[in-house]
Amino acid sequence: MLPVSLGLGILLMGACSKKNFLDQTETTDLNEQTVFSDSARTVEFLNNIYVDIGFSENVTRFGNGGLDAASDESEPQKSASVTTSVQFATGTVNPAIITGDAWNTCYADVRRVNVLLKNLPKAPLPSYIRNAMAGEAHFLRAWYYATLLKHYGGVPIVGDTIYSETDKISAVRNTYKECVDYILSECDLAYGALPLTRVREDYGRASGGAALGLKSRVLLYAASPLFNGGNIDPQNPLTGYTDNDPERWKLAADAAKAVMDANVYSLYEDNTTAPGYGFYYVFTQRVNTEYLLAKMQSANKELEAAWQPPSRNGGTGGFPYQETVDAFGMANGLPITDPASGYDPQNPYAGRDPRFAYSIIRDQTLLIQNNNLKEAVNIYLTADGKASSQDAVHAGTPTGYYTNKMLDANIAANNIHNSARCFPLIRYAEILLNFAEATNEHDGPEQAVYDAINLVRRRAGLSPYELPEGLSKDDMRKAIQAERRVELAFEGHRFWDVRRWKIAGTTEGLQMNGMEVRRDGNNVTYTIFPVRKHNFRDAMYFWAIPQSETAKSPELKQNPSW
Repeated sequence: MLPVSLGLGILLMGACSKKNFLDQTETTDLNEQTVFSDSARTVEFLNNIYVDIGFSENVTRFGNGGLDAASDESEPQKSASVTTSVQFATGTVNPAIITGDAWNTCYADVRRVNVLLKNLPKAPLPSYIRNAMAGEAHFLRAWYYATLLKHYGGVPIVGDTIYSETDKISAVRNTYKECVDYILSECDLAYGALPLTRVREDYGRASGGAALGLKSRVLLYAASPLFNGGNIDPQNPLTGYTDNDPERWKLAADAAKAVMDANVYSLYEDNTTAPGYGFYYVFTQRVNTEYLLAKMQSANKELEAAWQPPSRNGGTGGFPYQETVDAFGMANGLPITDPASGYDPQNPYAGRDPRFAYSIIRDQTLLIQNNNLKEAVNIYLTADGKASSQDAVHAGTPTGYYTNKMLDANIAANNIHNSARCFPLIRYAEILLNFAEATNEHDGPEQAVYDAINLVRRRAGLSPYELPEGLSKDDMRKAIQAERRVELAFEGHRFWDVRRWKIAGTTEGLQMNGMEVRRDGNNVTYTIFPVRKHNFRDAMYFWAIPQSETAKSPELKQNPSW
């Protein structure tokens, strides 16, 4: 008998017209009987459930930016319409205008999972293949419910039910606890049916490791202040637990530790080629040991088109704020606010954390052009205040910066070449930071906390990379939050982190700034300038359920203060 991974891979090669198992297929003339009586079409049906898996983290999700541009990371691209990203930045978001993509996409994919699980037992496939496919389906169902949970809190759980258009569908929301428990149970089913990692043709499909990683994230969120003791509506079981149980931190720590103890994932580290080079390189590699789950893609330049400057035909995503730039410390591991760090505001980009250059495009960053030569990006203003190029501040970028995170240094958006990169959805660095945070909250800053966070800092190329000894629990909490902000920047985490930590009232209500660089011969000046005042209301800790949904389902309770 063939191993599960290889056997399914062989079927997939016959099922897909291209090598990428996410390529969608045309099935408009097919019904359930014809789809699930054919092995190739059954596999294709499962493949199509993967297509939406990274929609929430997509960097152009709102048309002019993603979650980065809806948070304090980035300024949204100018748009002819008022998008959800702008609505969150300005505090004007409401149920009538908020995008319904999370609600509609997730429930559509949950329904697809239910159809698959109903029909899998009769599909003409070997039982071990059916079992693996069922494991993937359970993971995908957990993933889409976890996405709903992040956005809305408790949502209706439909179980295995497949509703038709004529059915009366109950829209009563399950509690936050019930949703967490359901997601965890789905992850356990997936873990029991799938290998820890997927290889060869199955690489990129859901795995036991991905199931453990999702458990780690869900339990970390559940233990966090917004849901565990800091419920914005204290006795409302839809928006969090109605009690505060410190042991939820222990569950989160144990879940992250389970991934670490599996010994199949590791950080890609290379500080020999250049300090922090491994932090850059891993994002360019389709296959690596750090990704527990990624949005699998064909060769692409998706991020280059979103984030590179106009001279490279980019510019559909967000633009980093000065506050995001300032979050990156120095190469000696100290924050720029530390008097001992060596930070010089008159030479602000010298001696910085290596992750800074791999995450931010600033004035004079060397960036590939379509002639395959690396040329400086001219963001500066001339002595008389005029733009030096189409990429300049106030011309190409409203903040003075562009995003460099995960971009392939050999690819330009206006180049014929593509990157093999796939967008990370769960990676091992997050697991280490999850473990450090949960353990610190439960047990304080014990050695295991230092060990986990120092692994991330060592890979980043910091020297010295070790955190100072003797940190208090509060100081370690701040260090972990700072580390998540730079290590996971622009990957869709910051928007949710500041909410679950219940600090969004501060971080999302600030005046956000940019940087003007002015050059007059050898004389260079740096001036911070205001870009946008952000506004935040407590209602924005959760997304509003779209008004179109609550209007047709009176029993569907809206989130507080919407």
